[in-house]
Amino acid sequence: MGLRSGEMRDRFWLVTKEDGHMITARQEPRLVLVSVSCENGHLILDAPEMKQLCLPVKLPKKNPVRNCRVFGLDIQGRDCGDEVAQWITTFLNSEPYRLVHFEPSMVPRKSKDIINLFRTTDEVAYPDCSPVLILSEASLDDLNTRLEKKVKIQNFRPNILVTDCSAFEEDTWEEILIGDVEMKGTVCCARCILTTVNPDTGVLDRKEPLETLKSYRLCDPSERHIYKSSPLFGRYFAVDKTGTIQVGDPVYKMVQ
Repeated sequence: MGLRSGEMRDRFWLVTKEDGHMITARQEPRLVLVSVSCENGHLILDAPEMKQLCLPVKLPKKNPVRNCRVFGLDIQGRDCGDEVAQWITTFLNSEPYRLVHFEPSMVPRKSKDIINLFRTTDEVAYPDCSPVLILSEASLDDLNTRLEKKVKIQNFRPNILVTDCSAFEEDTWEEILIGDVEMKGTVCCARCILTTVNPDTGVLDRKEPLETLKSYRLCDPSERHIYKSSPLFGRYFAVDKTGTIQVGDPVYKMVQ
């Protein structure tokens, strides 16, 4: 179900409209300016010109469970309360939004219902389709040689960044071992307009780096039914064996 560091679970929180439909930086680019940390059992939110907000990771059971929609699929989340809802709404200067948290007892989404190349056992909470997205530093460096204005790794939001490999080598990894965690490559990450949100300003560009990626990172015509006209950058992985990963761990390509 994804990465965990202490009590912090990756992509287990979701901003929604009051009717439960998901909100991302595609709709509200300034969401990228909200920084999140975890300390002493509390989720800590910071944003420019906003007072720091703390809320418990383990929410009171009296908080209602809300029905949500993530990429057209139903999923639940426990409401995080009115204070954080007002904090997010105020920062974004938007219609009323809520924040929900996915709990282990809730039913996850099936990755196969999103892209049928996944296995029936692959599941996610609130990520697009997979719990792990891997991108190499070399791939980012290659892209930046083609751009007038360089972009950061934050434009692409991988949760594992790999160094010391060739550009786009991650596309070829079918089975890998990091620490004692075994992962299986699934599909490449088809990129959208979210990559054009400046992570430092929260401003949507709509063009770069997406247009440049389209000039050299489109899929093979035989895979167009999967990726359509979206450029590929990074690769999704499913977890076959859970365990511990640490910064600096080598990545082993498993060969049978």
